[in-house]
Amino acid sequence: MQTATAVQRKASRPRADAVRNRERIVGAAREMFVEHGPDVPLDDIARRAGVGNATVYRNFPDRDALVREVVCSVMDRTARVAEEALAETGDAFAALEGFVHAAADERISALCPMVSSTFDQDHPDLEAARERTERLITEVMDRAKVAGQLRPDVGVGDVTVAVAQLSRPPAGVGCLSVDRFVHRHLQLFLDGLRAPARSVLPGTAATLEDLRQV
Repeated sequence: MQTATAVQRKASRPRADAVRNRERIVGAAREMFVEHGPDVPLDDIARRAGVGNATVYRNFPDRDALVREVVCSVMDRTARVAEEALAETGDAFAALEGFVHAAADERISALCPMVSSTFDQDHPDLEAARERTERLITEVMDRAKVAGQLRPDVGVGDVTVAVAQLSRPPAGVGCLSVDRFVHRHLQLFLDGLRAPARSVLPGTAATLEDLRQV
């Protein structure tokens, strides 16, 4: 006979099919936000995910909740690439390279503008995902500088701006047509970050705080 605690624990644990449905919705939403922008009909997202409309609304009560989940999941996956690369090899610059290329694959340049235009930027889930990513990339860059791999006159903001610019155009503007150029240009940028530096950069290193004030 099951105890009351066991029954309660079983009831509170999401079923496997419910978890899969949620993941499919988030994956389909990410694809369609990249292709068409944040205003794509939720009914279209449900069709691509292979679920009913009710399933979408049961998981995400409104569009903002779905957009937020997509952005947070993308940030988490991108940060995880850098974490795993650093754990496997201890090579901080390789971890930075992994982060930059993963960010492009995840279409961060297309998705992040949705943060300022569609929902509360101070939502706890978004803050947690953002802080984790920023903390990790700051650590990776600091370690790369100490190891003499990364030129000392660049900041996290410089990397953020470059990834956004080099992996454009934004959502819904034929972004899939430039895929063959993105990683090539990002690697050229990454090679330019390596120490020793071959030039003196104008201005000062961009910080994340600088970007927030723009």
